[in-house]
Amino acid sequence: MSLLLDKIARRVDGICLYGIAPPKAATTPERLEEIAAMQTARIRSLAPDGLIVYDLQDESERTRTPRPFPYLPTLDPDEYADRWLANLDLPKVVYRSVGRFSPESLGDWAAAPTPAPRFTVLVGASTSRATERPGFRLDDAYAVLQARARDIVLGGIAIAERHGVKGDEHLRLLSKVERGCRFFVTQAVYDVTSAKSLLSDYYYALRARDEKPVPIILTFSPCGSPKTLALLRWLGVSVPRWLENELIHHGDILARSVDLCDEICEEIMAFARAKEIPIGINVESVSIARAEIEASVELFRRLRRRWP
Repeated sequence: MSLLLDKIARRVDGICLYGIAPPKAATTPERLEEIAAMQTARIRSLAPDGLIVYDLQDESERTRTPRPFPYLPTLDPDEYADRWLANLDLPKVVYRSVGRFSPESLGDWAAAPTPAPRFTVLVGASTSRATERPGFRLDDAYAVLQARARDIVLGGIAIAERHGVKGDEHLRLLSKVERGCRFFVTQAVYDVTSAKSLLSDYYYALRARDEKPVPIILTFSPCGSPKTLALLRWLGVSVPRWLENELIHHGDILARSVDLCDEICEEIMAFARAKEIPIGINVESVSIARAEIEASVELFRRLRRRWP
């Protein structure tokens, strides 16, 4: 059993993940080998419990605001994880966009035999206005996995910002656990209040049911420029005004963002631990700028020190 699977099964504190997006679909095989070799070396040096490989979507239907960076299709995350990162001996938590599948193809993928358990997080449409396969929603995808999944460790997405607007994200978590989710990964956290409100409502809902929480993995993403900050906002990340001021008026926005992520993690962890909610971390870089990737490495090492 992998360390990641053991921590998920025991619902313990301290799951540490690192997140990447696959290279662009147009990348040449020669360049793919170079990128995979660099990422493999970097991730090995960090020794996380697992690697998240995202399934990027064109989310232009979610907002009328132009995307700060253009969207370019990426390689299929399963293919990149299995083929190009095959030499990286770590569990890969692969995100899967439901929109890529039909019920039949998702079922076939879920039922295919594998040498070890597969970790996956299903991702629904970015908005209810987005074009979806008729009659195939995220709930339907969960039903397909419940019926046909073979050795899949299923995770879900937790969005604190949605809780701040609708007030029911904790109920979504409970429902997803009933559908087989065994852990949750948040989107990037910059809003402490929204995150703590979600954890609080989740805790009290569980207490009313006399149930135990599953691990909640907090995502942190360094920000190295106003344009990266705009992209985080475009992706739906809530950045409070005071924090935005801290970043854009600082002489080194990237260093300040790493410090703020460290402080945010400390505050949320203390809050969660008081309620015995198992908390973990996932560190990513939404930018491909070298400095921001290096900052994500530094941040991962800093946050991981909180666990022996």
